[in-house]
Amino acid sequence: RQADGRKVLRSSIREFLCSEAMFHLGIPTTRAGTCVTSDSKVVRDIFYDGNPKNERCTVVLRIASTFLRFGSFEIFKPPDEYTGRKGPSVNRNDIRIQMLDYVIGTFYPEIQEAYSDNSVQRNAAFFKEITKRTARLVAEWQCVGFCHGVLNTDNMSIVGLTIDYGPFGFMDRYDPEHICNGSDNTGRYAFNKQPEVCKWNLGKLAEALVPELPLEISELILEEEYDAEFEKHYLQKMRKKLGLMQLELEDDSELVSELLETMHLTGGDFTNIFYLLSSFSVDCDASKLEDFLEDLTSQCASVEELKVAFKPQMDPRQLSMMLMLAQSNPQLFALMGTKANINKELERIEQSSKLQQLTAADLLGRNKRHWKEWLEKYRVRLQKEIESVSDANVWKTDRVKVMNSNNPKYILRNYIAQNAIEAAENGDFSEVRNVLKLLENPFQEAECFQEEKEDAEEEGATAAAAACAQETRSRLPYCSKPPLWASELCVT
Repeated sequence: RQADGRKVLRSSIREFLCSEAMFHLGIPTTRAGTCVTSDSKVVRDIFYDGNPKNERCTVVLRIASTFLRFGSFEIFKPPDEYTGRKGPSVNRNDIRIQMLDYVIGTFYPEIQEAYSDNSVQRNAAFFKEITKRTARLVAEWQCVGFCHGVLNTDNMSIVGLTIDYGPFGFMDRYDPEHICNGSDNTGRYAFNKQPEVCKWNLGKLAEALVPELPLEISELILEEEYDAEFEKHYLQKMRKKLGLMQLELEDDSELVSELLETMHLTGGDFTNIFYLLSSFSVDCDASKLEDFLEDLTSQCASVEELKVAFKPQMDPRQLSMMLMLAQSNPQLFALMGTKANINKELERIEQSSKLQQLTAADLLGRNKRHWKEWLEKYRVRLQKEIESVSDANVWKTDRVKVMNSNNPKYILRNYIAQNAIEAAENGDFSEVRNVLKLLENPFQEAECFQEEKEDAEEEGATAAAAACAQETRSRLPYCSKPPLWASELCVT
């Protein structure tokens, strides 16, 4: 891609803000020390669509204990039987041994100490630990709706950190198949694929550690540890997000799955729905329940938003041609690997057609029914919690406290980042600082901060008309469901 080795302001601000956001959410990550920009310009075709533009060069200082990745160990890869490609350090097992000694001795000293006289056992213990760290890391991502965007082996940290913030995105409307990377045409790194992809990457790390760790040992560790650790950590975190602190019941995973399914059916905002649930009361009467349902459904997708989400993406003539090919030459069609894309497009067309007949009142009624059904199950589960404690009032206070410390009010939504980027590209970095300050306290109310910001905006009301329009656009509260224009944002 004619790379010149330079980073630009747009992607640098996103990385700076997101790595700090993740840290303050309590998720293992590299940190951002500084973001420095210059007047030098480079040409970038942001969407690879033949419309390049000049952008300012920028440097982000990344901070971590190490930047070694799974991919660092793939420099020893033997020649590929199909392509002949090989790693630059093939057959240099002496370097692999040096790297393992360095990684384990420096970053896993307790493992080095426990197995100092047996390198295979030591390496197995290291692989087990990085397997569990990676499983916990991706479980944390799934619990805040974070999509990485490019989870190849070079973007997997050898110490279990979130590393390399490229086309990432926090989910707004819950969609398990959400793709945050506009250039990920096959959905390889979709939200629901992240646990599976990270496990696949660990398998590649296992291959890269041979012969220092025999594959039969590492593959057994991966099968025994990864899924179990992911599911355990994910469910523990989800229980906290739902305020289930006393009991661990078998049905809890089903309750979580049904919540996510309800979110999906209603187009619920992932972050805001979880945040709202702390205000649900077990003993609320019919009128209070109706008020709560109003709050919940206000965080669901409108008919307009759904029309944008399910808008057909393929040229009808292209789709027609592909369907004809599927009938006339199914073998060639299968080789092209586009069956999943065609099925998704047909689903979009079907949904789009249904939405033409749907009124806002119909949608609201349908959404309320879905949420009422799930809330009844949630109420029954919370009642079991109450029955297991001696003081219901203390439990209620603790439940809200636990939920509010596990369900962020503020995340780095794409539209928030975009507003900060546009201001910075015009020389005003105050919005970047405002957003950073907000993300440093993701679980806390920030009304006073919002008022101060609005006062400052009013003082600068003499700006040009275009700037005024931009300011108005950015005045939407930071915890808001995204505006309709945000659905047009594309990150590659």
